[in-house]
Amino acid sequence: MGGDYFDVIDLPGNRTLLAVADVSGKGMAAALLAANIQALVRSLANIDAEPLVLASQINKHLSRYTPSDRFATGVFVVLSRDSGELTYVNAGHNAPIVFCAGSATSLEATGLPMGLLSGAEYEAGAAIVPFGGTLLLFTDGLTDSISGNDPESRLRGALSDNPAKTISNLKLLIDPRCKEDDITILLVKRTGDRPFGPPW
Repeated sequence: MGGDYFDVIDLPGNRTLLAVADVSGKGMAAALLAANIQALVRSLANIDAEPLVLASQINKHLSRYTPSDRFATGVFVVLSRDSGELTYVNAGHNAPIVFCAGSATSLEATGLPMGLLSGAEYEAGAAIVPFGGTLLLFTDGLTDSISGNDPESRLRGALSDNPAKTISNLKLLIDPRCKEDDITILLVKRTGDRPFGPPW
């Protein structure tokens, strides 16, 4: 039982909120905190789903109500299904990857993990998922389960313009001997005949 969390929430204006978080530690305490984050995200999204608001409010909540040794990394992405434009906050999480036709762009951290510092400030980043491109969000359980000296490079090498092939390639990278944590993968593709396909 681990502390991974992900969510996909439709928003007004043909937008979608994608959220992934990873709570420190394992067991029941981590799972309960992940469930708490899920409840917070869904509650806040009804009022203001902007990534800056989500990261800041969840950081304040975790800083106030959880033990000092508990924190969570996370990524909040609001994606326009029409234009492919996205805004995001990466709170100390593994960098999501925008991939298209052999080119990969990482959405690097824009702030600290949530729960470490009550007054932490976050910045919003922006990117575009082009037609035919994909957006990959994942937790460190994936990279930690890839053997070798450069798991990030091997992960990038597994990306394909075909989402099913990407998932298949990622599964092949996972070494059962290295798998000690939950693995969460969220993959979204922008297609030409409709703005976005479902998460894979």
